Formats: sequence, structure tokens, C-alpha cells
Amino acid sequence: MNLNPMFLLKEAQRILRLTRKPKQSEYLESVRVCAIGIILIGSIGFAIFIISRVLG
Repeated sequence: MNLNPMFLLKEAQRILRLTRKPKQSEYLESVRVCAIGIILIGSIGFAIFIISRVLG
């Protein structure tokens, strides 16, 4: 692993040249997947909370 500042700067520039702004459809798909994940994890946490209240 090279921690030379010039190397890191050149790598950052190389990565920025390769990146592009996502299309609207790609962005919406990413937002949809993130929202589903948040809802799923929240639902699991809420179910655990309710179960612990009922049993506890």
C-alpha cells in the first residue's frame, strides 16, 4: 500500500476521470433499493421491539 501523497493525488484524479453522473433511471433505482433496505431493517427492528414488549 503506497501512502505517498503524490501517488494518492494521481489515483484520485484517475478515479475522478473515470466517474460520471448517473442517469436519472440509475439514480431512482439506487434510491428505491436504499428505501427498501431502510424499510426492511426498520420493520425487523420494530418487530423485535414489539415481541420484546409482549414477552417482557
